[in-house]
Amino acid sequence: MSSARRLFARVRYFVREFSGEAAYDRYVAHARTHDPAAEVMTRRAFERARVDAREADPREGFRCC
Repeated sequence: MSSARRLFARVRYFVREFSGEAAYDRYVAHARTHDPAAEVMTRRAFERARVDAREADPREGFRCC
């Protein structure tokens, strides 16, 4: 693999991890591994549940307003 392609792959990896976009992929992989017959949430439902959980816990995602 060329060095430019490797650099792009690394940058893409870190951007996805930093932005939280990879969290849904990890969730789907985990759900499929543990129970292949279970229904997996859509990305929209997953993000909604993630935001709700973050806002319900005062230690996570602290916002003053």
